[in-house]
Amino acid sequence: MKIAFTTELPKEGFRRLAERGLDNWSLVNGDCSEAEILVSTFDYKVPRELIESMPRLKLIANFGAGFNNIDLEACRERGIRVTNTPQPVIEPTAELAFALMIDVARRVSEFDRKVRGLVPNGCTAPEPLRFGVMRNLSHSLYGKTLGILGMGRIGQALARRAIASGMKILYHNRHELTNERMKELTSEGIKVRYVDFQTLLQDSDFLSLNLPYTPEVHHIIGKPELGMMKRSAYLINTARGAHVDEAALVEALKSGIIAGAALDVYEFEPAIHPDLLKLPNVVLSPHTGTGTWEGRIAMCENVTDNIIAFVENRPNAMNIVI
Repeated sequence: MKIAFTTELPKEGFRRLAERGLDNWSLVNGDCSEAEILVSTFDYKVPRELIESMPRLKLIANFGAGFNNIDLEACRERGIRVTNTPQPVIEPTAELAFALMIDVARRVSEFDRKVRGLVPNGCTAPEPLRFGVMRNLSHSLYGKTLGILGMGRIGQALARRAIASGMKILYHNRHELTNERMKELTSEGIKVRYVDFQTLLQDSDFLSLNLPYTPEVHHIIGKPELGMMKRSAYLINTARGAHVDEAALVEALKSGIIAGAALDVYEFEPAIHPDLLKLPNVVLSPHTGTGTWEGRIAMCENVTDNIIAFVENRPNAMNIVI
């Protein structure tokens, strides 16, 4: 069975494929017309044209939890199975979201630039850095309220970290967590409270976006929503850039509608709004929520699991999208 890869990935994560004789691999920039399996990555578009160029394609094993890089309608028409890798992304993404919260609140990156004498592009030189008891102040996470929009597995992993730092947790979801899941979280020492969307916006000191992207949640954070947040609040986005109206966010940051933002994803990625690069109250990361060596290997292993389960016709063992 021929397998095509859109991107070079760590080979050690696919050793079990080779052990089972599934080692006929190639990259899509070569001849992949005979491929029956395509391993795609979340940052690589798989449009209808690519799918139609592979007449024998039976499975797209996506490397990533998201799958909006794939033309699912084209796959449905052909009966092509699509899988993803939701489990390995949970802890790395929650870890980065928490790191970004600390960074923007405690002004870690901003202070690092000041200590080094670095100036963002397009900015004038800052005042000389001075040390002092009442200089270079920032804000603590302890005792603050974290609002989580999208209380899935990543949101719950972030809540666990926040609880350990003495934060209170509010969340909003399409559906409340089940009583059974709430009991499980409580038994783990994680106390969370469901609120409506408006209350989440109004009461959160930190608002973290952890929901998957669908057209229904495009620009779920725009000018009206930013206007409901506290002036002292911070927005954290490690989900999808299109959740946020970036132009409205820039205006809110410039005018003090909110205190700051920390972003790992961008509306027009890889392009970043030029004003975000200049603002001192913004922390930026290059879409690296899952980007640890451990996470990447685990994602490769999960792709391997999906491929083997597909070949062995064990759908219950696959992370099926369609």
